[in-house]
Amino acid sequence: MSDETNVTSNGDPLRVVPSDTAPVGGCRKKGNFEPALTLMGEHDLCPGCGEPLALRQILDSIEELGQSQTAIGTIGIGCYTALTSLMDIDLIQALHGRAPSVATGAKRMRPDSLVFTLQGDGDMVNEGLQEVIHTAARGENVTCILLNNGVFGETGGHMTATTVLGQRTKNSIDGRNAREHGYPILIGDLLSRLQGTAYCARASVHDAKGVHRARRFIDRAFESQLKGQGFSFVEILTMCPTGWFLPTAEGPAYLDQELGAVHEVGEMKKDGILIEQGG
Repeated sequence: MSDETNVTSNGDPLRVVPSDTAPVGGCRKKGNFEPALTLMGEHDLCPGCGEPLALRQILDSIEELGQSQTAIGTIGIGCYTALTSLMDIDLIQALHGRAPSVATGAKRMRPDSLVFTLQGDGDMVNEGLQEVIHTAARGENVTCILLNNGVFGETGGHMTATTVLGQRTKNSIDGRNAREHGYPILIGDLLSRLQGTAYCARASVHDAKGVHRARRFIDRAFESQLKGQGFSFVEILTMCPTGWFLPTAEGPAYLDQELGAVHEVGEMKKDGILIEQGG
């Protein structure tokens, strides 16, 4: 192909690069884009799971804040527990639902550490609801991170306290209904109302914009802790097409349109001040 200037269909000039000879110097790597605190890129979670996306944002935030040597993660019980083998930071495994209390102890013993929990909705809002509420009410200077997909994924996709009305799970095949199952708990909204909560936000990883927003909220939550402002909380809506009985490709849209319509994304509290409209 000769080196000549063509015009695209909309009239813009298009520079055609010669391809009849090999490029001078060959290919070269422009930079290292591997996450610094991720030990390996492989995991055994289901295709389409949103939890690895959330984990990447957490680890990248820790690294960029310069806290990789001080961070302590307290891990709950769920599918995401399998991701601990990928995390190059100090970790504590907690009993089901007890991560906020374990994190409280770690922070009081190591006040200069960045202490956070990583929990699912079954772990935090079912098994350990009282733990996270009292941790927030005390204003403990820790960050709790919730991965919310509305199911007990590890045990086969059963309904949790955050499952939205109409959502199909293993024990609500026809969809959750209020008369039989009650209403979903909007845990972020609840925690934001407690005086000990300094920062509270909810994000979703159903698309690139949502992933970027999740990272921004995690940064702000960790920064709030580093400033000693009190309890901080980030809820991240994640895909679970297996637990939702959906084809993998339909997971992001379902997350946005069904769970996201109830658990609305945005910041709910910042610097201890409620934000009535999410941003």
